[in-house]
Amino acid sequence: MSEIVKLRTRADIDEEAATWIWRMDSAAIDAADRQAFEAWQRQDPRHRRAVSELSAVWDALDGLAEAKREEKIATFANTANAARPHHPQRWWIAAAAALAAVAVGVGSLWLQRGSELQTLSTAVGQQRNVTLADGSVVTLNTNTIVESDLRHRTREIYLLKGEAHFQVAHDRSRPFLVHAGDAVVRAVGTAFEVRVLADQHVDVVVNEGRVEVQPAPPAPQNTHARPAAAPTVRALNAGERLSTASLDYAVIPVTAQQLSTELAWREGAIVFDGERLSDAIAEIERYTDARIIVSDPDVAALRVGGRFRTGNVQEFFDALQTALPVSIRHAGDGVVFIDPRR
Repeated sequence: MSEIVKLRTRADIDEEAATWIWRMDSAAIDAADRQAFEAWQRQDPRHRRAVSELSAVWDALDGLAEAKREEKIATFANTANAARPHHPQRWWIAAAAALAAVAVGVGSLWLQRGSELQTLSTAVGQQRNVTLADGSVVTLNTNTIVESDLRHRTREIYLLKGEAHFQVAHDRSRPFLVHAGDAVVRAVGTAFEVRVLADQHVDVVVNEGRVEVQPAPPAPQNTHARPAAAPTVRALNAGERLSTASLDYAVIPVTAQQLSTELAWREGAIVFDGERLSDAIAEIERYTDARIIVSDPDVAALRVGGRFRTGNVQEFFDALQTALPVSIRHAGDGVVFIDPRR
């Protein structure tokens, strides 16, 4: 007989979300609790939606009255009146629903003022600047997807693919967290770039202020389980970079020139300074749908330099033919061959 898998209902998810919100409002929570909470949200998109909706109700109590946590809980309980279930967690949900009905105007205002859910994206070869509701500016590079979730207490950004630069609006009361690949980057008021690589490792470069980088928490089997050891945390200041591909999260200084080269894409440019042609091609391919093939290993080892426009790949090909002993051959189906010049 096959095993029957019970699917969780919306009520089950709301109950778990409510319990997490109640726990996270406690002054006694620690880093392990926050990591477990984040891991639970990452398990299912419905988890994050439930937390967002119920957080608005919980936060609305702050708008109705400047109450202490104990008073907020009492208000929640009293709102449910005699309909409160006996289950110690389910009464929380009933109270939340009742409060939402009583304070729908206030709740809607908090949803508008305290939460912004947004998905941003760029096509291949495109760059885009977006100002978020908190005043932070996100610049998306080619073929990038970003999801933002700005709330009353936190600002959560999810870099799902590609590369983005963040100019963070200063707000110490709401941490700015970028979840990308295998890492989480934390900032308050600063400017930095994050790039997700094909293997889900992440490159981080800071050009203003300071950030902290740590591994993304794994999704535990038991949502209440705590990690066995504290994760690696590295602080980066302006003029420093880190790759999570390094096991020890080594922080490497970068010069002003290197920083300018790294961030040239924000001006629609790409800069090479002695890279192997094969590496330059890998970078250029991010900005075009064409498939570029170097037909000879000696050609692939040639060094290239120069500044090129990301929106004009043909300019790059023309420069190669002028400066190097190569020829460019355009085949069908968007394939471009770089051959030795005969």
